[in-house]
Amino acid sequence: MAAEKKIVLITGANSGIGLETVVSLSQASPDYHIFLASRNLEKGRKALSDIQSAHGASLQSPISVLQLDVTDAQSIAAAKTHIETSHSGRLDVLISNAGILPLPHDEPGEAKIELLRKTFETNVFAPWLLTDVLEPLLRNSAKAKTTGGKQQSPLLVYVSSAQGSITMKLDPTNEHAKMPGEHYRASKSALNMLAACHRYAFREWGCRVCAFDPGFCVTNLTGEKGRQMRIDHGARSAKDPADELVRIILGERDAHFEENGMMDVDGGIKPW
Repeated sequence: MAAEKKIVLITGANSGIGLETVVSLSQASPDYHIFLASRNLEKGRKALSDIQSAHGASLQSPISVLQLDVTDAQSIAAAKTHIETSHSGRLDVLISNAGILPLPHDEPGEAKIELLRKTFETNVFAPWLLTDVLEPLLRNSAKAKTTGGKQQSPLLVYVSSAQGSITMKLDPTNEHAKMPGEHYRASKSALNMLAACHRYAFREWGCRVCAFDPGFCVTNLTGEKGRQMRIDHGARSAKDPADELVRIILGERDAHFEENGMMDVDGGIKPW
């Protein structure tokens, strides 16, 4: 009897790092069923169609589109129900990748506060709620047994950023120390603490948890204008962090889960 496929949910997966991770993981192994989660269902379906057209022959693991708006509690609940009822009530891997980097404006006062609220809503509150709702499915993964009799080890990854590193921000020799964007940097610092808290709390039932720094890469995080800016400034392909996320999923970086910091795109550890 064939072993059950491991269930993987990747948020914000209709473009950028999320989409590339879907492709790389499907190409790497036939052992997964991958949910390409997208806030907009049509964009998700278009992304899957494009993946199949460009990579069809090399894909090994099946991919399904899942509508998921991580800022909407009802959408999260519906996604949980779908995974729960269609895949034995468990989730083996959650890659919390959806995030935003709204460009700041010069408006004072309330406009700046609203920018901060908007950023935290997607980058901090949403992943916290998503994990809270899906935790029972991750726990079910920890309880399940593989055909070899070994306990499965569920995985939770928060895609963060070195921009959230307090240590690096306060290092005057760091090349990114002077970069602006307090709203984004603060949100990623908060996300790092969330990852640290969950790593501490979830280890007792066998869940691997980490924060991941994808580096400076080409994504749609700041819109088309920002995408072109990244290209002009030598940003690396989104495939690089995607390939490193796949290494984490496959267990190739398990030795780093007890390290004090974020796993990074180059196989190292960035400080909190």
